Amino acid sequence: MNGLLRIALKLLLNDKGKFATLVIGITFSVFLMMQMTSMFSGILYQSASNIVNVGARMWVMDPAVQTPQNSIPMPNYVLDAVRSIPGVKFAVPFYVGAGLVKLNDGTYQSATIIGLDDASLFGRPTIISGNILDIYKNNAFIMVKDANYAKLGSPKIGTSFEINDHRAVVVALAHTPVSGLFGLPTLYTTYNRATQDLPSTRYLISYLLVQPKSTRDIAAIEQQVKQLGYLALTDQQFITRNDRFYEFQTGMGTNILIMTLISFLVGLSIAGETFYMFVLDNLEHFGALKAIGAKSGELIQMIVFQSLVVGFLGFGFGVLLSSTMIAIGKMKIANYAAMVTYENLFLALIMVLIISAFSSYIGIRKVIRIDPFDVFRG
Repeated sequence: MNGLLRIALKLLLNDKGKFATLVIGITFSVFLMMQMTSMFSGILYQSASNIVNVGARMWVMDPAVQTPQNSIPMPNYVLDAVRSIPGVKFAVPFYVGAGLVKLNDGTYQSATIIGLDDASLFGRPTIISGNILDIYKNNAFIMVKDANYAKLGSPKIGTSFEINDHRAVVVALAHTPVSGLFGLPTLYTTYNRATQDLPSTRYLISYLLVQPKSTRDIAAIEQQVKQLGYLALTDQQFITRNDRFYEFQTGMGTNILIMTLISFLVGLSIAGETFYMFVLDNLEHFGALKAIGAKSGELIQMIVFQSLVVGFLGFGFGVLLSSTMIAIGKMKIANYAAMVTYENLFLALIMVLIISAFSSYIGIRKVIRIDPFDVFRG
């Protein structure tokens, strides 16, 4: 069998034109599939930026909330009720809102305003310049230095501007693991300042950040919060809820799925047609092998081996090309949303295996029907 596989490889490499066409076709298909799914993964990851950046173990919210960007304010009594639940180590209020920043040149820029609990500052970002304690000064805000930092004129410590007609002063610069999805700069301040200076509804608490005493207490906390008429989720559950919203309740998931299927069909059609032509061109070689005693099962293994060689080469080149393009995009475009995940790689690999199986099937149907005497007569 090793000898037959070597023959199969030589037959494949001998026809350089069709071999290159097969590899390029699958490479292009994998490249498109990886680009589509990687962009969607990047969008989902950035849409959950507040969950990742804050790092709270549990979040309490209104049951109608689907994403961290669209909070529904809760009354203050919920905070006291959650703090009294057995198993809760601590619970603090958390504010997320939008502010309109007026820059010194008279232009306006929307921004995300996050209000941290005044006592603990739980969920604060990593300070890279300045002092976190300066957040308690009058009109103090901490500016996140991310991909959207330049939209506020790249302010330095001491820069002042207006937020919703209130004076704001940058007292520190910070870093967060993930930039926001919608291209808005992010400013941190205290919870009291955020709720006093920004327009709000009658209720002020966007979320409650809860730290359970142990993992065993999570289920009981979720049940107790449910009895209050609200929803308690772990950080991973909240991320999953956010992902499901974008996947199934917006057109984004459907569009990405359609583009991925189109990419798959492109690879399937190119590989299937080219591999069939390859088998036709080498029909006499397969007939000769069958005439000297090669069994149908051995010929089938040769076809499958050739298909898998082409499939894995195309998969490798496609992933390499896609990863390179994404890396270049991240270097050139500050807020480029794309990331390669294990799930994306696995999905692309499964689709490549399906393409290889389809190509093998087309070739096998032709090869097993070969009559060696017809080949020699021709």
